Amino acid sequence: MASHRKPRTKVRTTTPAVGLTTAALASVTLLSTQSATAAPAEPKPAVEEVQKKVDALYRQAGAATQEYNRAKAASASQQTKVDTLLSDVAKRTEKINEARRALGSYAAAQYRNGGIGPAATFFLADNPQGYFDQSRLMDRATERQQRSVTEFRTQQASAAKKRAEAVKSLETLTETQATLASSKKDVQTKLTEARGLLSRLTAEEKARLAELERKKEAEAKEKAAKLAARQAAEAKERAEAEEKAREEAAKESGGGSGTGSGTGTDPGSGSGADSGYAAKAEKVLAFARAQIGKPYVWGASGPSSYDCSGLTQAAWREAGVTLPRTTWDQVEFGTRVATSDLKPGDLVFFYDDISHVGIYKGDGMMIHAPKPGANVREESIYYMPIYGSVRPA
Repeated sequence: MASHRKPRTKVRTTTPAVGLTTAALASVTLLSTQSATAAPAEPKPAVEEVQKKVDALYRQAGAATQEYNRAKAASASQQTKVDTLLSDVAKRTEKINEARRALGSYAAAQYRNGGIGPAATFFLADNPQGYFDQSRLMDRATERQQRSVTEFRTQQASAAKKRAEAVKSLETLTETQATLASSKKDVQTKLTEARGLLSRLTAEEKARLAELERKKEAEAKEKAAKLAARQAAEAKERAEAEEKAREEAAKESGGGSGTGSGTGTDPGSGSGADSGYAAKAEKVLAFARAQIGKPYVWGASGPSSYDCSGLTQAAWREAGVTLPRTTWDQVEFGTRVATSDLKPGDLVFFYDDISHVGIYKGDGMMIHAPKPGANVREESIYYMPIYGSVRPA
């Protein structure tokens, strides 16, 4: 039976509005989630902080440069040793081959004789005297064979020993070269990081950094001036004391003859030693001054560029003194001196890790190869924390 019920009227719903609200909420939720998960922006470091980081990176690069220099020198020395050993092995191998050829000729001769015994040889000889003559020759030939065998064995053992030394030296060379490559990578990493920090500075920040550098240099120069004044005062006092001592010695001796003998003793010997060092220092400083303006390049030792220890080594070479390559070895070379007793030509070392060195020129100033991006220049020794000083000769 058909239904006569009135059709139900469709009621309008708010589904679209609900859908819109849901989408809006989803968007808000997404934005909230993104905001919550996004890392907060790191505050930009102050210029002073950048300066400290850059200085630290340059110092670390300096230490890595010294490690590189040490590995490079060791590698060169080891390469020379390996080349010498390989040459020796080749010569000994040739001697083995000569001994082997001699033994071969004896073996061939014995084969041609057919290994006939002495009794048969006696009966087959044309006459008894001929047999005895041949017997004596064979005895001498046997002695030569024995010497050849002994020589062969000796050369063989010697060559084996040298070959083993060469293999060990090659292994050491490989290790040294690995250290060299590692040190080089370390230097490059530190310098790249330092350049990255500097490159992110604005023009205003770079100007501020330059101002900080000027202030640091001015403070260092002020300290250098005080040291120069103190050294000058002490030198004047010493000169006056020496003059007074000479005058008193002259009065006691009662005349010019005493003055002559007094002048020729202690003061004379002392000034002679000082003048000998001063002459060397003059050559060192003349060379160093001629390098001013040339760029710092890590691992370089001249003639167009230098690192700090490369400059000191090259400068003292001009005075006939051979310094080691690294700051760590140079600081052990010569006599340690106090900062207040520095003389021109002395080496001044910096930082606790002894990663930098300069040549003292007097008046609290030095000539040095400072750092990447800078040239060889004069600067106060107080620009960096002093570790100690050495008089090389």
